[in-house]
Amino acid sequence: GGRPARCIRQAGDSYLLIEFGPLVLDLELRFRVHALMVALQALREAGQLEGLIDMTPGIRSLQLHFDPQRLPRTRLLALIDQAEDSLPADDALRVPTRTVWLPLSWDDSATRLAIEKYMQSVRPDAPWCPSNIEFIRRINGLDSIAQVQRIVFDASYLVMGLGDVYLGAPVATPLDPRHRLVTTKYNPARTWTPENAVGIGGAYLCVYGMEGPGGYQFVGRTVQMWNRWRDARHGAADFEAGKPWLLRFFDQIRFYPVSEAELAQMRRDFPAGRMKLRVEPGEFSLADYRRFLQDADADIQAFQARQRQAFHEERERWKASGQDGSLSEPEVAPPQDDDEAPAGASKVASPVPGNVWKLLVQPGDTVAEGQTLAVVESMKMEFPVPATAAGTVHAVRCQEGGSVSAGQTVAVILPASA
Repeated sequence: GGRPARCIRQAGDSYLLIEFGPLVLDLELRFRVHALMVALQALREAGQLEGLIDMTPGIRSLQLHFDPQRLPRTRLLALIDQAEDSLPADDALRVPTRTVWLPLSWDDSATRLAIEKYMQSVRPDAPWCPSNIEFIRRINGLDSIAQVQRIVFDASYLVMGLGDVYLGAPVATPLDPRHRLVTTKYNPARTWTPENAVGIGGAYLCVYGMEGPGGYQFVGRTVQMWNRWRDARHGAADFEAGKPWLLRFFDQIRFYPVSEAELAQMRRDFPAGRMKLRVEPGEFSLADYRRFLQDADADIQAFQARQRQAFHEERERWKASGQDGSLSEPEVAPPQDDDEAPAGASKVASPVPGNVWKLLVQPGDTVAEGQTLAVVESMKMEFPVPATAAGTVHAVRCQEGGSVSAGQTVAVILPASA
């Protein structure tokens, strides 16, 4: 009857996952998820959903956490049907929205450092290196990096989800499909991403809530998404009391350019309440959005056709060069014999398999017990390799950018008395 397909999955003992429609990016499905969540919230406030603990919306899904002893699953399923039957027609769906203007330091040095680190220790020949922005330009069939920049600053990014991995990080996509730049993610992923880096992965934009691993293609960096004080009375006025996350569902993010120095000052001022963002309230109408898409349909189709062709050509280049894994891997020399060590020497081994990001010693150096000899990157994390004894470095058995296996000797230390 015009409704999107619905699938309800059992998710453990006390969760249900409701999914709408096919696995595609469709803003209308996100509106339906929101409308259903509002209808269920109304039932809970009316006392009919006692035992519903919380609801977590996704792009095309809604996860319900419930207490099956207080709210049997059969009753919950019946109430879901009741709530969906009460939903208004799609054209009548409207939600409050805010346009939140965020400063963006384009191609920020912190993001360039993360790329350099990735090239040094993970994958120096990745197609998105040494410039993520050039990769975005190429894979979307754009004429120049300036065109990438213009699209990012012209776009209005609709916040469809929050907490993309952690700490209120938004997952957002441009309302205008002609602004919807599409990329692949890093493979393998980065082990380090600067806090509040702005990146694009697939068709989505994310602002990283904190330092950590990641895979989105960088375009720059902005201000904090999370209030570490947790209380709006102590810090940025743009955070609501009791809510340490900055953005809300259906906010529209707009970026404006600032220099790196300006952003550094803003990042100091914003958490302390010395800077206030420009926020414009409004309303988003699904009917109006449908009319916009219809009016711009021919232009949108032409843009997406060029984009698909460029994406295909990029993948063919990967295939020709073996960057898609189609060519055989080069032979790797076996590690040096771990048994070769002077009597009484201590062999220091890597605790995990990975890549050597940094070597901090060389033969002849004097080291203290516990001193870090090398840093190994593995599973999106950094692992220090500490000296197991004080003494002199007799040999180093790895190199920066090279791989090590778990238990492989990284360095040999002669005791101080030797």
